Amino acid sequence: MEREERNWLPWVSTPIVLLLVLAVWTLAVTAFGVSEFILPTPADVGEAVLRMLADASTWGHVVITLTEVALGFLAALAFGLVAGVVLGRAEWLERALRPVLVAVQVVPKVAFIPLFVIWFGFGVTSKIIMAATLAFFPIMLNVMLGVRSVERGHRDVMLGLGARRWATFRDLELPSTLPYVFAGMEVAIVFAVIGAVVGEFLGGSEGLGYLVVVSLNALDAPQLFAVILLLAALGCLLYLIVNGAKRFVIPWHESVLARDTP
Repeated sequence: MEREERNWLPWVSTPIVLLLVLAVWTLAVTAFGVSEFILPTPADVGEAVLRMLADASTWGHVVITLTEVALGFLAALAFGLVAGVVLGRAEWLERALRPVLVAVQVVPKVAFIPLFVIWFGFGVTSKIIMAATLAFFPIMLNVMLGVRSVERGHRDVMLGLGARRWATFRDLELPSTLPYVFAGMEVAIVFAVIGAVVGEFLGGSEGLGYLVVVSLNALDAPQLFAVILLLAALGCLLYLIVNGAKRFVIPWHESVLARDTP
């Protein structure tokens, strides 16, 4: 397929898929007489979205969720980078801590929410920590893998050229690790959204996760769908920001070049 055709393909296929989904959705509701309390029509959901966007309080909840996600993601990025570099370089330390890391990683993170609420209250702090907890491991593991992906022969070449530790890190380890960092970030930003929303869902009084609970308690299915659409839009926006940063920081990497080469 030609390069221009591949670039335009998502812009053509996405609207077609969305129209098909909306058509099947509308047909299913009208043909089978599904109750609006179970599955509202796309038109009802559209009205709910417009009504929420016109309500200033909705934007307040969006800002709260966005703040929790952003701060949680940045905290996970900072701690994940440090932990990944340290554990990537010190294999003995990674071996020593591996049982603990595996145990913490496999525990369902939702189980931590009651503890975070007890320790940090019902405010945004517990949600930020929940978002950071979910986003930490993808970044840490990818950074650790990136540090270890540097071939020993390349390190020997730098050593043979008399490069100092900083020069080796700047010219060899950092360029080799950055693609792994962004791979972890692309996963982590999605997990950060999940962590913040689940935290609001189970122990919050503000944010889009809290609006989900309010809509559920009111049996307002159109508004529930509308909140889900807002969350999807927020998640897509944050993912595109991370993906755009990747294209800006590592334009030389294969994952970026593959989109532009015929």
